[in-house]
Amino acid sequence: MILSRIYILSIYLLCLFNTKAQIPKKELQNHQAPAVFRALFKTNKGDFIIEAHRDWSPKGVDRLYQLIRSGFYDNTVLFRVEQNFVIQFGISDIPAVNRFWDARKLPDEPVLMKNEKGIISYARGGVNDRATQLFINSVNNPLLDTVLRTGLKGYTPIAKVIQGMEVVAGFNGKYGRSTLAIQDSVYKYGNRYLEANYPGLDKIVSAKLIQ
Repeated sequence: MILSRIYILSIYLLCLFNTKAQIPKKELQNHQAPAVFRALFKTNKGDFIIEAHRDWSPKGVDRLYQLIRSGFYDNTVLFRVEQNFVIQFGISDIPAVNRFWDARKLPDEPVLMKNEKGIISYARGGVNDRATQLFINSVNNPLLDTVLRTGLKGYTPIAKVIQGMEVVAGFNGKYGRSTLAIQDSVYKYGNRYLEANYPGLDKIVSAKLIQ
């Protein structure tokens, strides 16, 4: 029993420190996602499972599939946690990977689903600005369905948390939205910038497709 626990711990630590996002191979860069797929997100606080629906946002879900397949969300920090609003993540610890995806922004798509509790949407700063950053709605957020920002209406859902919202509810919200102002530094320096200036934030250990 003791040896079994040691083995499990060693595998967890191996995943924690050795998973790395990669620039995807060419054949994956334009790969179309299945109509519906699920992914397991392992975090330092526990696991949650998401289910993505391509008909909600074809381009957005294709991108999510490519990101997960290439390990993008492995070892990424949940840098914005507002438990009465959203939990945001999606900046790689590897600057070259961030630059790769940031140069390949997605065109906007209509809001077909509501931003309710557990729904996952892309974060964006303007028109045709979706790349890698996602947020999980921690409560029902009807304003995010219709709000106008830089002339664009609403935030387009791509997936939902189907298991583990209690894990999502436990992420460290000490810094709230204050980390939004330093995203450029995280893109440039990776997790070490957050670890030095915002210690204690929670982390996605890995994100993998599941049956």
